[in-house]
Amino acid sequence: MMTTTLYEKQEAPVLNSRAGKFLTFCLGKEEFAVRVMNVREIIGIQDITTVPQTPVCVKGVINLRGKVIPVVDLRLKFGLPEQEHSERTCIIVIQVDSDTGPPLNTGIIVDEVSEVLNLTGSEIEATPDFGDKMPNPHLLGLAKVKDKVKILLDIGQVLTDPELTSMQSILQ
Repeated sequence: MMTTTLYEKQEAPVLNSRAGKFLTFCLGKEEFAVRVMNVREIIGIQDITTVPQTPVCVKGVINLRGKVIPVVDLRLKFGLPEQEHSERTCIIVIQVDSDTGPPLNTGIIVDEVSEVLNLTGSEIEATPDFGDKMPNPHLLGLAKVKDKVKILLDIGQVLTDPELTSMQSILQ
């Protein structure tokens, strides 16, 4: 007796390049997330030395174990109103790749850090098209987690504006 076994063709799973571990944080009532691989550390607010003639969102620099690191207030960068710091306000030290040299470290001030999430591709949707006048290269997508939406940031795009990279290159 001859048996025939049918094998279904199995395709390799499509890897969603946006999936992975993300650190979530709040700016006002909105929740944002950045890839954990870009996060170097989270520190409390400390004295920030103001640097003259820098963009409004650049609060200044800090000395972090002998390295001078620029600090950006993400609220101001995104056009949100400035807010008094609370006991939950912190600086997330981010490392992003540079086209012209070594990776750049920058601190971002956020209202509070929430949690680390492991997001799958099915939990992430593409960023809606807001029209030609609203380009959003700094958005990776939107994550749907427990009936909430978290905005996934490509923090490299956020922190590599010409205005910020020129300041970072001066400090390197």
